[in-house]
Amino acid sequence: MLSIAKQTDYISPESVNNLRELFQARVELSANMTAYEYYSDTDHCWKKISWRSCENMIQLWASALKKEGFKKGDRVAILIKNSLEWVIFEQASFACGLVVVPLYTEDRAENIAYILENSDAQCIFLEGNQHWDILSPIKHKFNDIKRILSLETIDPDKQDPRILTIEDWTHDIETRPINNTTTMDNLASIVYTSGTTGKAKGVMLSHGNIIEDAWAGVHSIDIYPYDHFLSFLPMSHMLERTIGYYLPMLSGSKVSFSRSITDLAEDFLSQNPSLLISVPRIFERVYLKVEQAIADKGKILKAVFNYAIALAWQKFMYTQHKQKWKLSFLLLPVFDRLFFRKIREKFGNNFRFAISGGAALEYHIAQLFISVGINIAQGYGLTEFSPVISVNRLDDNDPRGVGEPLPGVEIKIGNNDELLVRGKSLMQGYWKNDKATKEAIDSDGWLHTGDQARISNNKIYITGRLKDIIVLSNGEKIPPGELEQAIIQDPFFENVIVIGEGRPYLSALVIPNHEMLKDNPDITETLLNHIQIKMEKFPGYARIHKISICKTPWTIENGMLTPTLKPRRKSIINDNQECIEAMYKGH
Repeated sequence: MLSIAKQTDYISPESVNNLRELFQARVELSANMTAYEYYSDTDHCWKKISWRSCENMIQLWASALKKEGFKKGDRVAILIKNSLEWVIFEQASFACGLVVVPLYTEDRAENIAYILENSDAQCIFLEGNQHWDILSPIKHKFNDIKRILSLETIDPDKQDPRILTIEDWTHDIETRPINNTTTMDNLASIVYTSGTTGKAKGVMLSHGNIIEDAWAGVHSIDIYPYDHFLSFLPMSHMLERTIGYYLPMLSGSKVSFSRSITDLAEDFLSQNPSLLISVPRIFERVYLKVEQAIADKGKILKAVFNYAIALAWQKFMYTQHKQKWKLSFLLLPVFDRLFFRKIREKFGNNFRFAISGGAALEYHIAQLFISVGINIAQGYGLTEFSPVISVNRLDDNDPRGVGEPLPGVEIKIGNNDELLVRGKSLMQGYWKNDKATKEAIDSDGWLHTGDQARISNNKIYITGRLKDIIVLSNGEKIPPGELEQAIIQDPFFENVIVIGEGRPYLSALVIPNHEMLKDNPDITETLLNHIQIKMEKFPGYARIHKISICKTPWTIENGMLTPTLKPRRKSIINDNQECIEAMYKGH
């Protein structure tokens, strides 16, 4: 039985013409197997649905979409959380040759409106009143929208003639066969990158781009039909979409949709997954809890725990053929009973490994999890590459880097140590933005990532960025300069730098205008309120949560300012480490 369980069941790109055919090919191979599990709020329990039952729903929804009169290539937007309905709507859209525009459910209304306008979306699928309340005040900005579909009933007093619930939309629809003429080169999705001023760029990804990336993924780390993914990253995030949705389709694996981040720990135990696609923030939270729990046990037990982790890491290095066997490894079963098993149990008893991407995972955090038996393979990618470029292999895992490139991906180091990549998963360009496309992709087809790196033994090690971009621990990328420019326009501030690299949220180090604040009893609160006003035009993830007033002035003489009076970010951060740690204490 073990040999059968270890067999893969991949669908090759050569056997299909598009993502819709990929789903249909999986139905043919695994018709009665469970495709997805989801929690029913109505019945208060988890439910399963087979590949065949999903296909029946897709055909019904596709017939309803066809009745709307949309043409091949028209854009449709999805504004709902990870769910079975997300999958069904996208596959129905692909059946009709439509282009899917995913939206972040927590994004600002202005940003959503910009994306709907810029993509010329014809239809939007949202969850219900919670989203319509946000969008209705700016509905005049998306007059091209012909149909608004809702999972839930919209209150009658908030109605718009374009709104239909999914139930009403599919009522009395007769399922009809649809001739799918989509090819691998046809546009599948326009995915908008994280823009801080609402002017996000639409990355154009073809059916072939995405399928090739998923195909390269399963040829980097084996995925089996018995594998079980827990989906919690938003499917508007290409890492979750390609690796947590299309790849299981390609491999025949099951996916459970987590109810929410709040319920994630409980969903781990009830669903007992074998795989997880994640950003570093999840591991950071567990790490902090482990550190606090050990600290509470006293210095002696903490010392024993740290020794156990160091020894377990050496054992891991031995399994990676990078260290010799040691007699002290015989102590590890004792440490496993004392410490490691309790940490592993938080991930269920079926867990194989996690892929971490979207932002850099701190080495010491990866080291702890790998040492206790939670294998984490850190990867690297960009939306522009569908998105995965590289990943650490399970048998050659160095968490200091982001692994080897996927099969078929070419890499090289360009000017200023910039990492350049090329391959079949590279985007077709930016939607309506030839200038940005030419800046990103050179005449030889190399994508300029903007990340500085070194390559050693074909492994990529990210060393910095050409442009100053903050990457939060949830993967959001934010250029701090735009935020700083907005803040410094307020007369209450002399200077400011925004920080948050690898952290859960943004904060700021500020030099206030003390003259303006001399009669103010609570300077910090006043400054933070002024910042929030300046942040109103930016997306929600760009909000600044805390500030610290620097005691040392920034001058040219002390190295905090350049001769042109620009803040020296690294010098200021180094000089204010205590203040920074205080702003993130407990997070």
